[in-house]
Amino acid sequence: MSQNHGKVWWTELMTHDVPGALKYYKAVCGWHFQPMPMGAGVYHVAHCGAQPVAGVMDMAMLPGMETAPADWFSYFAVDRLDKALEDTRSRGGSVLREPFDVPGIGRIAIVLDPTGAAMGLITPAR
Repeated sequence: MSQNHGKVWWTELMTHDVPGALKYYKAVCGWHFQPMPMGAGVYHVAHCGAQPVAGVMDMAMLPGMETAPADWFSYFAVDRLDKALEDTRSRGGSVLREPFDVPGIGRIAIVLDPTGAAMGLITPAR
């Protein structure tokens, strides 16, 4: 296993009020934000100093999430995504979104653990 396997790799705030969230986290955490245009809108990468620490996105960019409550969502690094999905299914979890590639970031899937908690699994790009 790599030394990244099992680590919290990334976290992002999904919210209906991006401007309010950016103001709040700037004041409370001292973060600054770099906008990153995406097909359906803008993703904001939060930085603590020079280190990227989180993302902030408008839930309107996510089909079916328009009325869901705001939430922090975490991604966990795994060495072999397909194996992690097999293990998820065989241990009572389920796959909500099959693997997809994000260029320069990695291969990602969205799952529910056996308790119903949602998370992302990612095999980071090398």
